[in-house]
Amino acid sequence: MNKNIKIGFFGTPDYAVMTLDILHQAGFDIAFVVTMPDRPQGRKMFLTPPPAKVWAEQYKVPVLQPEKLRDTAFIDSLKKFECDIFVVIAYGKIIPDEILNIPEAKSLNIHGSLLPKYRGSCPIETAILEDQKKTGVTIIRMDSEMDHGPIIAMKDVVVEPWPPQSEVLGSEIVKTGSDLLVSILPDWVAGKLPEIEQDHSQATYTEKIEKEDGLIDLSDDPYKNYLKIQAYRGWPSTFFFIEKDGKNIRVKITQASFKNGKLTIEKVIPEGKPETDYFTLL
Repeated sequence: MNKNIKIGFFGTPDYAVMTLDILHQAGFDIAFVVTMPDRPQGRKMFLTPPPAKVWAEQYKVPVLQPEKLRDTAFIDSLKKFECDIFVVIAYGKIIPDEILNIPEAKSLNIHGSLLPKYRGSCPIETAILEDQKKTGVTIIRMDSEMDHGPIIAMKDVVVEPWPPQSEVLGSEIVKTGSDLLVSILPDWVAGKLPEIEQDHSQATYTEKIEKEDGLIDLSDDPYKNYLKIQAYRGWPSTFFFIEKDGKNIRVKITQASFKNGKLTIEKVIPEGKPETDYFTLL
C-alpha cells in the first residue's frame, strides 16, 4: 500500500537523510527531493552538495535546489509530479502556502519538540540548554506560520544518560518522528486522521544559534556549562580563550564530562593545532 503513496520531500541535512531512508525502506514512492543549493564548505571553501542531494542522486530521485521558492516555474514543476503529500524536515526555508497546499493531503512536518513548546529552528539544542528532560517529536500539518499548524501525531522521547550530546538526542527524535510518520501516513492520506489545533497561548520559541553563542566562561556554573557543551557539540561547538606567549588563543572543547557537581574538560583543539588533552594546556 505504501508504494502507492507518492511523496514530495523537502529537507537538507543528515537528519533529513535519516527520514528519507526510513520512508524509502517503508516502501513509499519518493517523487523528488527539494533541498538547499550547494554551498562552499571547509577551509578551502569547496562547493559542497547538501546530504539530502547526495541521497537523492544515489537513489536516482530528481533533485530541485531553488534559490527562491516563489518562482513560478519551480512551483509549476512541483505540480507536475502529482504527489499525494509533501513531507518536510529541516529544510531551511519558510515554505509558502501555494506550495504547501499543492498535494491533496497537504504537507506534513516532523518537528523536534512537543509543540507548541520550542517552535523554531533549534528545539533540540534548546531542550538540552534548558535541561528539559521531557521532550519529543510532533507531526503537524504545515501552514504559513512557523511550526503553527494543527497536530497530527506526537510522541515523547526520553534519552539516558542526560544530558546527551545534541546529535544523540536529535537522532533519537528524528528516528522516532520518522517511524511515527510512516505509521500514520496511510491513514492521513486516506483522510482518516483528525487534526488537533495547537494551544497557541502556550507557545514558546527558540532563538537562532549564532557561532558566538559557543563562547564559555569557565568560571560560570559548571552544570550550565556542561549543558552548553552537550547542546553545541556539533555546531557551533563550545570554546574559550587562554593567554599563551602574549596571545589570546581560541580553544575548542571536543570532550567533557560532569560528575559529582564538577565539570571536567577532557579534550580540546587549540587554535591552529590538533586535538589534545586539556591538561596539556594548563
